[in-house]
Amino acid sequence: MKTVSSTEAKTRLNALLAEIEATGEPVTITNHGRPVAVMSPAVPRTRQFGQFPGLVIPDDFDAPLPDDELAAWEPQS
Repeated sequence: MKTVSSTEAKTRLNALLAEIEATGEPVTITNHGRPVAVMSPAVPRTRQFGQFPGLVIPDDFDAPLPDDELAAWEPQS
């Protein structure tokens, strides 16, 4: 596991985040040579809706509806 000082982590935060994202390897941050924190990749969690733990909300839930679907909701004259 890679180790960096808190000063280096502060200076290179964006680069460290990109490295962690690319490699998936955690980085230990030290303060005066003592390990104080570990930065590791985030684990994505599936979205769930309230009282329905089995219901999974798709990532494109907020995407606009296709034109044919929108037309079905328009009042017919």
